[in-house]
Amino acid sequence: MSRPIKILIVEDEMIIAANISLQLTSLGYDVIGIVPRAEDALTCVKQDSPDIVLMDINLKGELDGIETVKLIKDIHDVAVIYLTANADEVHFNRAKSTHPHAFISKPFKKLDLQRAIELTVDRLQQEKNNDIIDNVSKSEPSPFMLSDCIFVRHHEKMVKVDIKDILYIEAERNYCRIYSKGKEYLLVMTLKDMDEKLPNKHFLRVHRSFIINLSQIDEIATSHIVIAKKAIPVSKSLKEELLKRLQTI
Repeated sequence: MSRPIKILIVEDEMIIAANISLQLTSLGYDVIGIVPRAEDALTCVKQDSPDIVLMDINLKGELDGIETVKLIKDIHDVAVIYLTANADEVHFNRAKSTHPHAFISKPFKKLDLQRAIELTVDRLQQEKNNDIIDNVSKSEPSPFMLSDCIFVRHHEKMVKVDIKDILYIEAERNYCRIYSKGKEYLLVMTLKDMDEKLPNKHFLRVHRSFIINLSQIDEIATSHIVIAKKAIPVSKSLKEELLKRLQTI
């Protein structure tokens, strides 16, 4: 996230809340408010949409912190870190049902707070990245397969790639990269999905991160093969299948 992370502190012990606010501000976070009651927290969430809420479980008033979080999540999808001096099983299980990102037991050190916030921010960023990948995946057309070629999206158009020219395909998290003679193509597709689409006659998945074109193998070693000067690892469980396939070509 490029902008400062917005944090709301819901804590009815104002000395503790002020101390937390000073610590977070010194770490570069944007403390958008310090409120002591559930009603104030709900108002602040509606107005300012924080990224993280630091919530004391034992709030004074009709609603405790856990009940307040349930109401907050009806308004805004926000990460919650609970602050509590009461870590008994009943409170923990009630709090767990609201799917918080972390718990901090009172009294706590500055480092405890810092690490909880950093881990939460990292998780939020990962969730954001996953949403972007999911959205791209939904809009990205799948490769169009024919018996002797595939069509893949490249620079806003679908281009033809001859199967005989494909050397190997490598996984890159939720993407896969096709290496063909002289060109590379990055697809928004998992290697598993690609493996299911490619013609089994020509291709074999030899490792969790690699699919190879059997006709392009230059060398076979104990634990790897070589294609176009690239050493590609071969899983022990797939080595036998590879040798069987090569004998039938």
